[in-house]
Amino acid sequence: MKYYYFFLISITSFTINAQTNCDNANSYLVSAYSHVKDAYDANNISHLKYYANRSLESFKLSKKNLSDCNCIKVLELSNKAIDLLAKVESAETFEDGRFYVKRARDISKESVIEIDKCSASTTIYNDTDENDALTDLQNEQRKLKQQQEALKLKEAEIKKKLAAQSEKELKLKKEQLILSYKSTVALNIKTYNETLKACNCNYKAIKAADSLEDLTLENMDTIQKHYINELKVLASNYVSQLNSCDN
Repeated sequence: MKYYYFFLISITSFTINAQTNCDNANSYLVSAYSHVKDAYDANNISHLKYYANRSLESFKLSKKNLSDCNCIKVLELSNKAIDLLAKVESAETFEDGRFYVKRARDISKESVIEIDKCSASTTIYNDTDENDALTDLQNEQRKLKQQQEALKLKEAEIKKKLAAQSEKELKLKKEQLILSYKSTVALNIKTYNETLKACNCNYKAIKAADSLEDLTLENMDTIQKHYINELKVLASNYVSQLNSCDN
């Protein structure tokens, strides 16, 4: 009889540990799926790489629990997703990175479905008192898991807000830089035209180049190069017309 109880407790303990590991793996896989979706929805390569890396770390953490969870297919899917996400960091273009992220996203979704199947197939054998105790533990664990998921969602929400704020600040800096260059261009044009007029040159009024391009979509270096080139063109036009005054 003592051997029977010892065997029953051993089986119960093993099953609880397996269930716990499956639940932990499930939590990490859900987190990995959430991050890889954020990576796929990103509108620039730096955010794409950031969320892809977060997803990669969650997949790696899930593997520590999957080995004891008896979910071979989920483990295989996780390895595939890890291989894909590991390639994102070295991707040189947004399109290349998004290609790997899209495949990892689909695999991640499949892994979440499969881990749920594994969790559902785990059955705990025990007597009435032990089942009650296990139910309490499971309820406590479920509440903790819900709290963890809520915290993760809150963290993701804060990350998105910070990213949006960062983009807003960057756009403001770009707009200020553009206004500064436009002011410089306008001042140069005014000076050039007044000088040509004072020299009694038969000149054609120098004007700024018309452009419908939204430069706020470009990076700071591109904006700077654009206006430097425009200033060079204006200066060249001015010098050319000024030289013609001698003829």
